Amino acid sequence: MSHEIELKLTLPPKALPALRRHPLIADAPREGRTCTLENTYFDTAELELRERRMAVRTRKAGNRWLQTVKCAAESNGGLSSRPEWEQPYANGSFDFSAIDRDDVRNRLEALQPQLVPVFTTHFKRETCILTPSEGVKVLAMIDNGSIQVGEHSRPLCELELELVEGDPRELYALALQLAETLPLTPENVSKAERGYRLFSNHALRPAKAKPSRLSPEQSPVDAFRIIGFDCLALWQANESGARESDDPEFIHQLRVALRRLRSALRLFSPALPAEFVKRWSDGLKDAADGLGAARDLDVMLAEVLSPVAESGLADDATQRLIAMAVDRRDREKAATREQLLAASHGRQMLALASDLYALESDALVKSANLTTFARLQLTQLRKRARKRFTTAADLHADKLHELRVSLKRLRYGIEFLLPLLPEKATVRFANEIAEIQETLGYLNDESVARSRLKAWAGKDPELRSGAAFVAGWHAPKIARLRKSVLPALEPILWGKTPWRR
Repeated sequence: MSHEIELKLTLPPKALPALRRHPLIADAPREGRTCTLENTYFDTAELELRERRMAVRTRKAGNRWLQTVKCAAESNGGLSSRPEWEQPYANGSFDFSAIDRDDVRNRLEALQPQLVPVFTTHFKRETCILTPSEGVKVLAMIDNGSIQVGEHSRPLCELELELVEGDPRELYALALQLAETLPLTPENVSKAERGYRLFSNHALRPAKAKPSRLSPEQSPVDAFRIIGFDCLALWQANESGARESDDPEFIHQLRVALRRLRSALRLFSPALPAEFVKRWSDGLKDAADGLGAARDLDVMLAEVLSPVAESGLADDATQRLIAMAVDRRDREKAATREQLLAASHGRQMLALASDLYALESDALVKSANLTTFARLQLTQLRKRARKRFTTAADLHADKLHELRVSLKRLRYGIEFLLPLLPEKATVRFANEIAEIQETLGYLNDESVARSRLKAWAGKDPELRSGAAFVAGWHAPKIARLRKSVLPALEPILWGKTPWRR
């Protein structure tokens, strides 16, 4: 058995000539000639191997046939490590006897009679050898081709940096040099998983945050690293989806990923190097800039304008405003997608992944109790929310929005740290916070929409009438929620502390 450590990067096919011309690639010695690889992946009719996160494939390279078995990979920021067994494939039949893990060998031998071809990959591979420093050897493999299932296919264009010798962080150093001038994006999804998606005809779906993976024995820096990689995976998946799909939920979940990253950075800042916090506070804000306009207009349409239209009471002026909102939303969506296509955040993602791997704890932080740290930080977030609550007593829209932001950070903190806390009471507290946050979100959306519609109307008397109609339609609900929201929140913020020992 060998362990394959590689960093997978995707790029547009049109960028391949520039990649080949890059000095790191152009000046590197070649390992063999460019070859065409034909791979067939096998599974049962019920896709039991996929369910168990295993892959069995045959590969034809020239006149040689190989059989490869891979197991689940841990993939962070595009860097993956997985157990792999490779041997000659002869006589058109599998031989699993050489696999030195009993559980893997026994499972494959039991399933062998049921294995059938599921999908294929066809691509040309160019391989060169990179030796950036003494004791470091990396294979750079450029793959260009397609994944095929019957008559359906998807393009495949990627660069794999496979570590032969040295520290895995060297892969990020090389990738960052290449990404200075090339549109490279780290990729966590294997060729096999992309093939299964095509086989199952599953449309790409927006990725959402998964439950926290923290445990009490970790240090605060180790905990932040895990959260950081989880948020980065969310960022990667949704940026990839936003480049391929018009579904606005990709942009929304992309923004959620960046907000969660920034919240985690604030939450763990006492345990992190000051220069790391400063660099990524600024970097993540830059990444988020320019992504909000289309989503804000989607929200305005869904929460403010659509209810008025669906009531059947909207007059011609209001319909004109709705049409304006749809047109501007569509233009913003197109601009955002073009922005993502033209200037991927790939280099930022690689830089963040590299910095996360390099993070180290000093002796004091390493010895800190994570559960105690979690309770102290959540208590601080709750105190900040209480201050925002007091400041928002006059119900000014901006102050209510600031209160909402503080509640969101508190809720994200709870979600990150939940495995360390009393689950039942803390989840109930977080759900109560989420309900208030939703109310404050609606109040903010209506306030922003009111200002935006007023600006659009300008001096046009008909449009001004339409904007006034929309404001008047929402006014009774707004008045009721403004009156009730703080009294509903007060006992939550000043009640029992669910994470107390």
